[in-house]
Amino acid sequence: MTTSPPDETHLVVSRTVAIPLAEFDVEYVRSGGPGGQNVNKVSSKARVRWPVSSSPSLPEEMKERFLTRYKSRLTNEGELVVAGQRYRDQKKNLDDCLQRIVEMIREVLVPPRPRKATKPTRGSQRRRVETKRQRSDTKRLRGKPKDAE
Repeated sequence: MTTSPPDETHLVVSRTVAIPLAEFDVEYVRSGGPGGQNVNKVSSKARVRWPVSSSPSLPEEMKERFLTRYKSRLTNEGELVVAGQRYRDQKKNLDDCLQRIVEMIREVLVPPRPRKATKPTRGSQRRRVETKRQRSDTKRLRGKPKDAE
């Protein structure tokens, strides 16, 4: 596990995980949508690329959980691409992207607890069968009467 002091050169996720900012590839592009005259001149949308599959900053088991959970968000090369255009400022959009990456990593930080198989209680089994019987009777009574022929 990587331990780094919180500073401006690392993205701190937890006490045990910090990712060097050098691992992230940041580019700024023009935002879409309305914005007046300024929108055609300023590149305020931040696009952050992070090669998760080759990142040495994440422990292997955490990396596997991340790749499994977010495989639809990854490119074929195993890169995560996050774009932010919520704000009109480059710095705020970059911070927004990095914060979303931190939240994604925190979701896979702790391994999920394995589910313990349980049996339904005897009372719930009785209630289920009784409900099925009542429903069956209701549907049976909707048919034609046998004496009407």
